[in-house]
Amino acid sequence: MKTRLLSVAVLALAALLYNPVWAQETPTVDRSSTGGAQTLEDIMRRQEQLKIDESFRSENLGDPANAAPVTDSLGTLGGRSDADVWRSVRYNKIDPTVQSPGPANGVMIQGEGIAWYKLREGPVITYGGSALLAIIVLLVVFYFVRGKIMIEGGPAGTTIERFKAVERFGHWLLAGSFIALGLTGLITLMGRTFLIPVIGTEAFAPLAAGSKWIHNNVAWAFMLGLVMTFCMWVAHNIPNKLDWQWLKAGGGIFSKSHPSAKKFNAGQKIIFWTVMVLGFSVSLSGLSLLFPFQMPMFAETFGVMNSILGTSFPTELAPHEEMQYANIWHSIVAFVMMVAIIAHIYIGSVGMEGAFDAMGNGEVDIEWARQHHDLWVAEVEAKQGKGESS
Repeated sequence: MKTRLLSVAVLALAALLYNPVWAQETPTVDRSSTGGAQTLEDIMRRQEQLKIDESFRSENLGDPANAAPVTDSLGTLGGRSDADVWRSVRYNKIDPTVQSPGPANGVMIQGEGIAWYKLREGPVITYGGSALLAIIVLLVVFYFVRGKIMIEGGPAGTTIERFKAVERFGHWLLAGSFIALGLTGLITLMGRTFLIPVIGTEAFAPLAAGSKWIHNNVAWAFMLGLVMTFCMWVAHNIPNKLDWQWLKAGGGIFSKSHPSAKKFNAGQKIIFWTVMVLGFSVSLSGLSLLFPFQMPMFAETFGVMNSILGTSFPTELAPHEEMQYANIWHSIVAFVMMVAIIAHIYIGSVGMEGAFDAMGNGEVDIEWARQHHDLWVAEVEAKQGKGESS
């Protein structure tokens, strides 16, 4: 629940950022001139996507007690006009009977789809795509300004085991599945906007269908890799006082200093916990999308937020709204993870000499290890001196 609370808190802040008008107070409108019906002001505010108090419609559902006698010409209406009935449907104030049971089948009209679609096609794609382009441009500029971080004095020529085979397997399972999920997710989210104008609908249709199939099935490999890497490395990623010293020195990225570190330095710990926390969150929302209407998460979390923070987030959500929240949150978290992972890929490949070997064959040059993880090297050498396994 703590992770869900944190996730939805960020989602709420993001929603308010993208749509600041949602936080505005709804003014009181005098509808006496229209007999209680909507006014021109209501229509204008709706067109401007401003918040409107719809209680004047949602509560105007007719009253069977006011039914005219059945002997009258309108008696068969039972005190409710067709407009009253459809307002009941629109605001989910009836309990319909459906032939096909299910959590979503009884909802005949759900009006939040347009807001979800505009948020998904607008701010999510715009800001998410811009963040990806920005981190790529930033890393390219950084590479030409800083250059590749080299091993001072050159490689020693002797190696030390950095990661065992099972560790590398867990890493590549997580990394490979995440790359596949990222690419297929971008195709699913942004393909209609950016790919159809280039390749056309006939080529995009099988690409989109294949991306959806890959995304849904590779998700299980991602979750397995997440569990494996957490279990193997969590003990090495507990923050300690060395991390602050490493951060103050910038990790040696901006200078030629090499602050001391054990098996994982502060930068790697930040990546680890970013992947673990956001990976868990994106997995929860992904499971909700894989099993539609079976795993509602947001109404309950909004209720907790309201009780703690005094907010007024909706706590009665239609099943479709739960799915819409899950979809938006899934996309936002995925974009944040992609930005972090792109930076991680850079420093582990072209950004630092000798870094890729750690996950390539598991062996790193001893001089590289001493410069970047000197305390870990000392621990390994001490164990080997005692005849223990590293």
